[in-house]
Amino acid sequence: MHPMVKPALRRAWRDLNTVQFGVAPAHAMVLGPMDTATGSFLTLLDGTRGIPLLRDEGRRMGLPDRHVDGLVERLARAGLLDDATGGGPAADALRAKKAVLDRLRPDLASLSLVAPAPGDGMRRLAARRSLRVQVRGAGRVGVVLASALAGAGVGHVDVRDGGCVEPWDVAPGGLPADSIGERREEAARRAVRPAAPDRPPRRGGQSPSEEADPGFSLVIIAPRDGLAAHAPEPTAAEPLIASGTPHLYAGVVEGTGIVGPLVLPGDTACAGCLDRGRSDRDPTWPRLLAQWRSGRQPDQVPACDLTLSATVAGLAAGHALAFLDGELPSSAGARWEASVPGFSWHARPVWPHPACPCGTVEKAKGEQTSGDESPQETMAGQQPDAARLSGTWRAHV
Repeated sequence: MHPMVKPALRRAWRDLNTVQFGVAPAHAMVLGPMDTATGSFLTLLDGTRGIPLLRDEGRRMGLPDRHVDGLVERLARAGLLDDATGGGPAADALRAKKAVLDRLRPDLASLSLVAPAPGDGMRRLAARRSLRVQVRGAGRVGVVLASALAGAGVGHVDVRDGGCVEPWDVAPGGLPADSIGERREEAARRAVRPAAPDRPPRRGGQSPSEEADPGFSLVIIAPRDGLAAHAPEPTAAEPLIASGTPHLYAGVVEGTGIVGPLVLPGDTACAGCLDRGRSDRDPTWPRLLAQWRSGRQPDQVPACDLTLSATVAGLAAGHALAFLDGELPSSAGARWEASVPGFSWHARPVWPHPACPCGTVEKAKGEQTSGDESPQETMAGQQPDAARLSGTWRAHV
């Protein structure tokens, strides 16, 4: 281990004996009391020395070995310490690609803030290279979203869509103006490719065409017609539910951006639950939806301005990366919505529906009644428990 104080956190002394790591309250931490020698020793925790050499340096500063070991342990326990050599073989392979890692250093610094164990941020970043994500939709949201995922180090980002690029599909960071008239799918892949800092690693030395398709870690449904994100068609997601593939909805409809729900089949509410819940609350919903789906004119251009589409793409990419890195984002069991011109995000819960064939309610009932909860504490429609689901779906990806 080569310990280093996480460089993403700025360090400042509150007084002679108290040091603060970090500026923003979300990740800032205060440590003290700390004597002058120990404060000076902190500058040696820069990732260039292993524990034996740090002990030698500590003795020269009048700090016994047990003090050095205790400080390292204390900083690691507080989530303030990283390991410049940690993360495992995949991380070592990434370190060997200096130009690639330099592109990803801001992402690594961010991961180090949410991955408390030394070396865990690098491990997560390296793990992204082997993940496969599919984005369904090559419009203003989908292509920008796919580019963000590729740029953040996700190794395989596939974009699917039909038709040809229209002038209103063009967006900064997405489809370029010179792609107008080309096939959307090909233009989108060509736009996403340069965003990736590296070519995806091959499996077992095979070329991509020779590889067996292992499935996707995540499918993101980002349709150009935002109605399909606002009111997704349940039957379209049935193959994803059947295969156990996690999927996330994102889009813009009539000046409202939508991110979520993130569907973890069998554990969180799906598009069918969403549809049935709306029909329960509003009996006219099926009639309205049928008219909206069939009544749009082909020459109508959707209300999807650049700022809102970029906002939705960024937030959806953030939720997707959090899930791929092993966390449970707040879109699991909920939809985030924001509208122009206020851009005020708010969450709407999506509850599992007892009549939905996805089986989420039945599974929740089985898990809860087999535990220690009393019947009064059991609620079939409760939102997902982060501690329970994160481990399950981390194994999945």
